[in-house]
Amino acid sequence: MKMDGDKQEKKDKNVFGAELTDEIRKAYIDYAMSVIVSRALPSVEDGLKPVHRRILYAIHMMGLTHNKPTKKCARIVGEVLGKFHPHGDIAVYDALVRMAQDFSLRYPLIHGQGNFGSIDGDPPAAMRYSEARLSKIASTLLEEIDKQTVKFIPNFDNSLKEPVYLPARLPNLLINGSSGIAVGMTTNIPSHNLGEVIDGIIAYINNNNITIEQLMKYIPAPDFPTGGSIFNHNIKQMYETGRGQLLVKGKIKVEEGKSDKIIITEIPYMVNKSDLIKNIARLVEQKRLQDIKMIRDESAKNKIRIVLQLKKKANTKFIINKLYHLTSLETTFNAIIIALVNGQPKLLSLKDMIKVYVDHRVNITKRRFQFELNKARERLHIVEGLAVCLKNIDSVISIIKQSTKVEEASQKLMSKYKLTKQQCQAVLDMKLQRLTRLEQDKLKLEQKTLKDSIENITNILSSEREILKIIKKELASLKKEFGDARRTKLLGAKKEVREIELIKKEDVAILLTFKGYIKRIPLTEYQEQKRGGRGFIATELSEEDFVKTTFTCSTHDTIMFITDRGRLYSLKAYNIPQAQRYSKGKAIINILNIKDKIVSVVPVKPYMKKTDLIIATRKGVVKRVSIEDITKIKKSGINIIKIPINDSVVDAKVSESNNEVILATRNGIAIRFSINDIRKMGRAAYGVRGIRLRNDDVIGMEIIHKLDKELGIMTVTEKGYGKRTSIQAYRKIKRGGRGITNIICSDRNGKAVDIKIIKNDDSIIVVTQKGMMIRFKASDIRVMGRATQGVKIIKLKPNDKVSSLAKVEISE
Repeated sequence: MKMDGDKQEKKDKNVFGAELTDEIRKAYIDYAMSVIVSRALPSVEDGLKPVHRRILYAIHMMGLTHNKPTKKCARIVGEVLGKFHPHGDIAVYDALVRMAQDFSLRYPLIHGQGNFGSIDGDPPAAMRYSEARLSKIASTLLEEIDKQTVKFIPNFDNSLKEPVYLPARLPNLLINGSSGIAVGMTTNIPSHNLGEVIDGIIAYINNNNITIEQLMKYIPAPDFPTGGSIFNHNIKQMYETGRGQLLVKGKIKVEEGKSDKIIITEIPYMVNKSDLIKNIARLVEQKRLQDIKMIRDESAKNKIRIVLQLKKKANTKFIINKLYHLTSLETTFNAIIIALVNGQPKLLSLKDMIKVYVDHRVNITKRRFQFELNKARERLHIVEGLAVCLKNIDSVISIIKQSTKVEEASQKLMSKYKLTKQQCQAVLDMKLQRLTRLEQDKLKLEQKTLKDSIENITNILSSEREILKIIKKELASLKKEFGDARRTKLLGAKKEVREIELIKKEDVAILLTFKGYIKRIPLTEYQEQKRGGRGFIATELSEEDFVKTTFTCSTHDTIMFITDRGRLYSLKAYNIPQAQRYSKGKAIINILNIKDKIVSVVPVKPYMKKTDLIIATRKGVVKRVSIEDITKIKKSGINIIKIPINDSVVDAKVSESNNEVILATRNGIAIRFSINDIRKMGRAAYGVRGIRLRNDDVIGMEIIHKLDKELGIMTVTEKGYGKRTSIQAYRKIKRGGRGITNIICSDRNGKAVDIKIIKNDDSIIVVTQKGMMIRFKASDIRVMGRATQGVKIIKLKPNDKVSSLAKVEISE
């Protein structure tokens, strides 16, 4: 018995659970369909959601046409709530406001008086302060509603009737678009230009088999209320499938002057202007947008003008690229064309939307003519009865006079002249003035006109071709009345902005330490000093670390890193982290996968592609490799020279043919020879002898690009001394020789550290192992002979030594 009871209880639970699941499923589906059909999605026929349709119909019922005075919005909202839409007053007012905003709708359906919000996101005035009426273009949506053209259904309390959709002479869904979020689906339909849409509809009527590609000759792209520009990427896909991502950008112009101005005159659709300005200001504050010294909003009513005042010599193109890349000045419109077709949600193509609209207009036009035909027939029926009575007026008057009641007169007239009840009533209601000859002639003319009209309407209703002709004629008339120029400019395929175009081109100093820390610093951080000064801190260094390499370049240059074992790595200068002077930078192993010791860092400018890379080793070997052979550099690097165990790379430079090479050694020896003495080799070669050494090492290499009397060789020693010697003091010999004296190395000045070829007006940077740096003019050091020790360049702190020498090169 107990087991039977348990089974019964389990069965009851299963039944209850199944019923609950079914009830929840049914309730959720009912709710979802209610939201989809009655709230969130527009109908293709008139392009309206229920709340918008009810607002327009209520205003129409109030007689607030475009040529009548406006009425308080509170009164309109009350009318809508009380008769058709029993929901929140704020929801109704928000929908009313949006239909009046020229930045929300391409063709506003409401003419508003007062504050209806702004493109800055400012809220509208309270409904008790603002006023509204139908716009002229909205009248075309309601124009035929009193001619039994649309189906009416009971309102929420069955006290009134409301239309299922409006007659809509204009294709409202296409020209104004729509957006909404339903349950499990969303819609986001872009607006279009009225004239283009009408041309496309007429083209479809002329050829029902027209393709999307052919339709796009008439409707090339959406046309947004706020203008801007749109790329043709994904537009065809959107029109074919109903889905697509459209790339929209604002419009910018440049006003040139002492300092240029960037003027934003149009912004993408649905972008808040105030938020855009705040975002630009934030980026300027964060220094992600540079060279902008002032932002002003000079916008007026219906005109956007955001002024960005630039600093002198600012790169305008670079700033514009940054604006589009970092702000909502370039944004994506995610189009999803879902709308109700006969009350059912469907994903539609452009052709589908036009087809449904044309079918709707055919149905409306038929109903309109059928209504007019019925009215004409009814009137003709009355006129024919009047004509019969006028023809026998004396007898009719006699019958009426002899009758005691109206019903008796009506029965006698119906019996004698075969009139209907309606005709008899019209005769009895006829005024005596209709008995005049003039009135009789008018009646005959009206009879003839009505017969002609009935015949004409009958012919129209019997031919769909005639109905389509009328629809085309009406559309052409609407285009003439409401058509305007396209606001959104159509662009070709989007040109991808290269990463380098988003990087400001500026001159920087690159510092690489012995322990492998690297950073870039804008040259503006350093000011020239007189030689012999103490300098200033160029970088913070950890214990036992020192600055090994210093050079200047542009942020757009490519930096090649060559290791002591002959492996080459590549990195764009802007990818080297920018840091403050006091920062020690970032470990290069966190940027590049480098295992060996970096001995040379070579900046390569874009115009250097057809040059050669000259490599020098510690043992005096040189090698020449074409830059074109080493363009494809893997992240893990490539081998550029075959190095034996007892040798290592000390320097590398970029050079053209017919230039000359100078190699300098630690003991103060130098050699000068032609690059053409070095033949080009493959990456696997070791190289050829550049200088014959005796208990010495090569410390550096320089390239003489163009022989000039002003050229000199700057040599620095480890104890802070340096000298400048004319290039002509170094005679040219064949490679492989022993060289000549470059500088006298003594206990006073120490061993040679680095050399650079300079001009009289060049700016020089000297960096010490402890991270001190000094920058001075080359002209501060007089020209000396080769066999000298040089002069004091920088005062060193105890246990500090000079580590490197750099020449400041201003990029073009």
